[in-house]
Amino acid sequence: MTIWAIVPVKPFNRAKSRLEKALDPAQREAFAIKTFKHSLDVLTSVRQVGGVMVVSRDPKALAIARDYKAHTIHEGEATDLNPALLRASQFVGSQGATGVLVLPADVPLVTTEDIEQIVHLGRFSLTVVLAPDHNENGTNALLVNPPGIIPFSFGLGSMQRHINLAQEAGAAVKIYRSESIALDIDTPEDLEKYQKQSEQPAEPLKE
Repeated sequence: MTIWAIVPVKPFNRAKSRLEKALDPAQREAFAIKTFKHSLDVLTSVRQVGGVMVVSRDPKALAIARDYKAHTIHEGEATDLNPALLRASQFVGSQGATGVLVLPADVPLVTTEDIEQIVHLGRFSLTVVLAPDHNENGTNALLVNPPGIIPFSFGLGSMQRHINLAQEAGAAVKIYRSESIALDIDTPEDLEKYQKQSEQPAEPLKE
């Protein structure tokens, strides 16, 4: 089994606008870069991940990705994340990937154990593994085995859409939950949770 990770990255200078009451623009950009680099550090340290592809329209993000020896795809100026993820998935499939793991760049506490467990759950063909956010609304990680088994549908309410798409495709659906991967930073309250959890990461809860 060969798993490739795809990491979509929003432009750093527009990242986390809902944190404007807690962080100034420079701090928000620095936090976005820190989180992105953390994701790359985790993914490149997991031996089951055979390659990393970064999807972004931010030249700075693409340059950082190349520093990590990751492949890159320019997303384009329009908001076309899901088609860009499809193109990335098709590319890694042509490179021999038997599965694709999509990990958004704004999950600051993701751990190597999270990735290892998700890959383990998705080791069999015709399987979709989802890691929900803390609201059980968004998708904070998505593994599809094989690539292309379902279309990507990231955005508000994506968790249930991905489940529905997997069921329609006849794939086994597996849910991976952990406090570390469930936390994405969208509000000052999320930022406070991050600061607390980063001091003492919680044990993962697996299904």
